[in-house]
Amino acid sequence: MSMIRDLRAVVRPSSRPSPRKETNASYDTTRDPATPSAVVDCAVYRDGARLESRTPLSPQEAMRLVRRDGGFVWIGLHEPTEAEFAGIASEFGLHPLAVEDAVQAHQRPKLERYDDSLFTVFKTIHYVEHDELTANSEVVETGEVMCFTGRDFFITVRHGGQGSLRALRHRLQDDPELLAKGPSAVLHAIADHVVDGYLAVADAVQDDIDEVETEVFSPGRKGGVSRGVDSARIYQLKREVLEFKRAVAPLLRPMQLLSERPMRLIDPDIQKYFRDVADHVARVHEQVVGFDELLNSILQANLAQASVAQNEDMRKITAWAAIIAVPTMVCGVYGMNFKYMPELHWKYGYPVIMGITVALCLGIHRTLKRNGWL
Repeated sequence: MSMIRDLRAVVRPSSRPSPRKETNASYDTTRDPATPSAVVDCAVYRDGARLESRTPLSPQEAMRLVRRDGGFVWIGLHEPTEAEFAGIASEFGLHPLAVEDAVQAHQRPKLERYDDSLFTVFKTIHYVEHDELTANSEVVETGEVMCFTGRDFFITVRHGGQGSLRALRHRLQDDPELLAKGPSAVLHAIADHVVDGYLAVADAVQDDIDEVETEVFSPGRKGGVSRGVDSARIYQLKREVLEFKRAVAPLLRPMQLLSERPMRLIDPDIQKYFRDVADHVARVHEQVVGFDELLNSILQANLAQASVAQNEDMRKITAWAAIIAVPTMVCGVYGMNFKYMPELHWKYGYPVIMGITVALCLGIHRTLKRNGWL
């Protein structure tokens, strides 16, 4: 550990200004015409320091420098096409299956070992800020980072608008001792960066779940039943948590392999730090599984409360129907067209009938209210 100043301080800075969003335009102004347009940055690192160049290096030029004088090359690409990636894949001898996955994207997090390289896929997660959770709210947004790790090269292929690695590259360049460990140090830094993003998103999603849970079980419910929570909101949040789970769960095994199984492309001094990343992935996975189970319970409770509310409404409707049945019956009897009917010609017939009707209605109302129907 003494050989590395402070690995966590590099990949997890306590405070740093937010970097500008990484775009291809930052590389377009001076890019060599032979360089693929998808290349965001291409640099050679020797003894932990970035070699300065008057003009941006093409991947082929960078690799020639590395093979001649040593070091390693780090190439960053954003959503390359098959044609743009073909030259780089050929230059570095990347496996066709891994190249196909990197270009097409929408891959499951995984770790694949080939003869001279490792291919790692990470799902990046970004929390989407929203003023109010609705049935159509997007809570998490996903992207992908594919990493090719070789003896003297490291290639990142990024998909999606989130997950820029520019700030991480600058932080690593500020620690030459760490970068001197080679491509495996960069792989760890990216893994740690991605998983730290999971932790932040998990905390934000927890707040959304707490908000929904509070509304469902709010003590200010009318009649003891919550009426202010739409089941579609809970279901939408559950779908977003499921998307989060798909990014985290498959990453458990790759991080365990990187932390436990010796690999010739992973520096032993770096490998021990993958244990910390694996622990964080396991922690986030437990949180996400808990979120899913909690949302199931909240959704079932909300549906049960909705059913109780419907039953209560039906009881009230039935109670009022019973009360209204009394005057309806009396009016129906005296509305019949018979010549000889009791009390038709009695002076007090109308007030007596009305009094009896009102008394019966009040008696039924009192009985139903006492029994909780009203």
